[in-house]
Amino acid sequence: MFDTIENVQQALLDHTYVTDRGLATVIFLSIKLGKPLFLEGEAGVGKTEVGKVLASMLGARLIRLQCYEGLDVHTAVYEWNYARQILHLRLLEASAATRGEMEQDLYSREFLLARPLLQAIEHDDGVPVLLIDEIDRADEEFESFLLEVLSDFQITIPEIGTIRAQQPPVVVITSNRTREVHDALKRRCLYQWIDYPSFETEYKILELKVPGISNRLSRQVVFAVQALRHMDLFKAPGVAETLDWAHALLAMDEQELNEQAINDTLGVLLKYQDDVQRVQGGLVHELIQQPYANQ
Repeated sequence: MFDTIENVQQALLDHTYVTDRGLATVIFLSIKLGKPLFLEGEAGVGKTEVGKVLASMLGARLIRLQCYEGLDVHTAVYEWNYARQILHLRLLEASAATRGEMEQDLYSREFLLARPLLQAIEHDDGVPVLLIDEIDRADEEFESFLLEVLSDFQITIPEIGTIRAQQPPVVVITSNRTREVHDALKRRCLYQWIDYPSFETEYKILELKVPGISNRLSRQVVFAVQALRHMDLFKAPGVAETLDWAHALLAMDEQELNEQAINDTLGVLLKYQDDVQRVQGGLVHELIQQPYANQ
């Protein structure tokens, strides 16, 4: 199915994900070599979507781990089912079991709750896609823990032992680069930076993702967003915001851009008040005066 880079690129397009040959190449190599894929770029450029689309392309289960500050092993890997353990302990006490028998029973696989990383290692229903999203938001300690998982695809549980994957999962790791991720983690992965798309690519994305939008409005939306990305904004709009904006304009039955429509919907496109205030008024007027306005 994915014997060539062209096949991967076409499969992505068939699943409404438009990309260039560079990303298609690194996805192809990740699947062929069994190496994790590390995707870095600004928020909203489609990094997370790669993991979702890959799962759909491969007909695999998607296991997503959303990272955040304070993420620990119990949330990401496993934890013990304490409620069931206490209930079982009472039953053992009632049956006059010895302390050794109690401890042996309490820390068995029966009482272990598998979280995303362990689920990806222990899979028994086909190779899953493991999406570790926004790794830069997690603490460095958790990042270090991932090294064992990504190096040997195994997890060590002190009470049970080491659990190894019979077949490694397909791994996609994303980062918005809010902090630098350690080289030791990157060395275990194939790396790709995802940039904002060109006009042609973003226009094609709108055609695929926003059915019913006219060519005129689609071109106007893309031109406006591309122009905003060249302005001195705190957070430039990503592809996700472009799609949201197009859907919002369609919901308002707008057939083309105008100053009122842009001012009314800036909160869909820009997420910081300083950026909204900067664009409102004069800059919106400039956007409308651009050549695309009459195309």
